[in-house]
Amino acid sequence: MLRTIINMFKISELRNRLLFTIGCLAVYRIGAYIPTPGIDTSQLYKVFGNSEGGLLGMMDLFTGGSMRNVTVMALGIMPYISASIIMQLMQSVVPSLEKLTHEGEAGRQKINQYTRYGTIVVCIIQAFMLSKSLLSSGVNLIPAPWFNIFVVITLTAGTIFLMWLGEQIQARGIGNGISIIIMASIVSRMPLAARQLWALYGFGASESRPMWQAVLLIVMFVAVVAGVILVIQGQRRIPVQYAKRVASGGRMLQGQSTYIPLRVNQAGVIPIIFASSILMVPSALARFVPDSWVFLKDTLSLFNGSSWLYLLCYAGMIVFFCFFYTAITFNPSQIAEDFKKGGAFVPGVRPGKPTADFLEQTMVRITVAGSVFLAVIAVTPMIIAGRLQIPFMITSFLGGTGLLIIVGVMLDTMQQVEAHLLMRHYDGFMKKGKLRGRY
Repeated sequence: MLRTIINMFKISELRNRLLFTIGCLAVYRIGAYIPTPGIDTSQLYKVFGNSEGGLLGMMDLFTGGSMRNVTVMALGIMPYISASIIMQLMQSVVPSLEKLTHEGEAGRQKINQYTRYGTIVVCIIQAFMLSKSLLSSGVNLIPAPWFNIFVVITLTAGTIFLMWLGEQIQARGIGNGISIIIMASIVSRMPLAARQLWALYGFGASESRPMWQAVLLIVMFVAVVAGVILVIQGQRRIPVQYAKRVASGGRMLQGQSTYIPLRVNQAGVIPIIFASSILMVPSALARFVPDSWVFLKDTLSLFNGSSWLYLLCYAGMIVFFCFFYTAITFNPSQIAEDFKKGGAFVPGVRPGKPTADFLEQTMVRITVAGSVFLAVIAVTPMIIAGRLQIPFMITSFLGGTGLLIIVGVMLDTMQQVEAHLLMRHYDGFMKKGKLRGRY
């Protein structure tokens, strides 16, 4: 492992990408401590200091503590993710947007531009709602409406800068920029989670708890890490045979055998991030519904992080987004057409449409298993933690949403580092220089 880390910094391109990514994350974490103008921080701590779990806890996790302190990065990168979800859903129903997906790089750039515009709209809405909540809590130092304007402008600018930072990491750094930023936000809350865990089960704990709970938490942590690696690295290998063909000069090329690695979880951690961001909406709306609308307020309040309705919706959305993202990124018809043009075929399957149907059917089957397994891994620790009365911050790291995202993003980043090392004939993190997928 130490030799691999040394090799990472021997390659100039990989070293520059790693240092650039670290620098961008440092800039992000510095920005996470810059307060929003016009807010009384002492009063803010009295209002939100003891809040735990629910909407504030989830948003605080994804923003690395910025939401609780209402810094310039308080909204984090979640408005961009919400805009991306809306844009991807609209591509399936709006013909003009669907047409852009088939126009190559130019179409992708237009979709990205529309996503940026959508991010600004989502930021304005969320920042305005937050400013209204802060006004009602009496933490403002500037009277309305100037306070609302300052908060909206500041938080929108912070999210746009964060979105730009993620794009820079994607282009000039290592890993998926947006996912890296979310992971950095979650990791920054680890010290708080460790402190809370020690306060519950360490020496001189404030309350007496049985040690079997601590053992269960450790076992749950190991099981979730192993399960996420199993799902994300798992793949079904479809054998592919290339027929004999005549090359230039009349040379006969022998047929070759290879395979297509179909990933059990094609979407990675995207379904978890999408599901978490969407389920924040009902709890956020509940804070602004008048108390006179009792039924609507009670209905929206059911979507808190500890209710069975929340857990069922969370698991269902993970399964849905696994299928949705797989349908966007995996095109069996295009693969079958490429096989036909290149003289390749799947043994026992006719070329053309039968091959496309076979690939689609296989992908559906393994996605069912992968998505259900991922949903179980995500929900089960939350149920156990709820039964044991464990704080949300500890739950998110020892088997909840935070741990799932951290492990998934780290695996994806390691694979990209592995590719750079193998291209320069260096050993990777695993034996024989390869992160092996599981059958």
